[in-house]
Amino acid sequence: MEQIEAVVIGAGVVGLAVGRALALSGREVLVLESENAIGTGTSSRNSEVIHAGIYYPAGSLKARLCVQGKGLLYDYCTERGVAHQRLGKLIVATSLAQIMDLDGVIAKAIANGVHDLQKLTREQARALEPALACEAALLSPSTGVIDSHAYMLSLQGDMENAGGLLALVSPVAQIGWNQGTPTHPIRVATQDGTELACRVLVNAAGLNAVGVARRMQGVPPSALAPLPQAFYAKGNYFTLAGKAPFSRLIYPVPEKAGLGVHLTLDLGGQAKFGPDVQWMDDPTDLQVDPRRGDAFYAEVRRYWPELPDGALQPGYSGMRPKISGPHEAAADFMVHGPAEHGVPGWVNLLGIESPGLTSSLAIAQHVLALLR
Repeated sequence: MEQIEAVVIGAGVVGLAVGRALALSGREVLVLESENAIGTGTSSRNSEVIHAGIYYPAGSLKARLCVQGKGLLYDYCTERGVAHQRLGKLIVATSLAQIMDLDGVIAKAIANGVHDLQKLTREQARALEPALACEAALLSPSTGVIDSHAYMLSLQGDMENAGGLLALVSPVAQIGWNQGTPTHPIRVATQDGTELACRVLVNAAGLNAVGVARRMQGVPPSALAPLPQAFYAKGNYFTLAGKAPFSRLIYPVPEKAGLGVHLTLDLGGQAKFGPDVQWMDDPTDLQVDPRRGDAFYAEVRRYWPELPDGALQPGYSGMRPKISGPHEAAADFMVHGPAEHGVPGWVNLLGIESPGLTSSLAIAQHVLALLR
């Protein structure tokens, strides 16, 4: 059995950020990825937005790690030359009744440490985006977009330059804890028969993270009792045929069901709309039903009345690794570490949905702090 100091399960954006942080801290680290490339799951099927940290409950991990991670991510992209743009975002009130809701968004942002929101009149918003229809808006200047794959490749390069290793096509079959082993008590076995003994195991398996955590053998039942149930929510995106008349991201005022159908732009200026929320039993079902686009038109025309008929085309979808169900309040990130389960060196990262990309470097720092 081979001994190694640290193993990370999952080479999505969070797993790579954690692997990089472990390697830069001087640890010998191996990242195991079940697929044949990095970031093929949720990390490559999202809006690629760098979030400002506006909407999350004050004091939550999502709020704290998003705001911290946003600063780290912008600095990282600048230093490494990772393609990104600080485009800014408009949060729009499309009715008079929603104008008061903007004040609530500002209050939530301030509570999270986001102090750069600017309230705009209809005329001021239209001066920035002439095609926009709204009664008032908020400008979030620190919202941006990023080339997520270039970012993941950079994280991988940093990790490998620091001595870390990546093993693709290495799905994990078993994990276990041997409390009587003093130096490398955690066991990891992959499906090809490879057996590893390690001091540190970080489960960043995304959609499979809850299932991986439940496989830990040799721990008391109480260690697994706090683990949540896994849910899957597909987000469908529709792309715009032709060029959008917007230079910033456009989000409706948040409603109870979510952030609404918003407009985001990629680094080439191509517009896409979404994601919606489609609860799924099968996390591998990533087909976009063209009929779901029908509901997008009415939502988008609330802030862009001139959206042409037939302009939306099925794009792609991504699956959110939820740990709260359809009729429950959205759960916070869950970091299930030694303080929760009593196993030194074992950390599970559960429910790492949006803003996981923005938060990735901060999540990695948080994991390092727990392991110290």
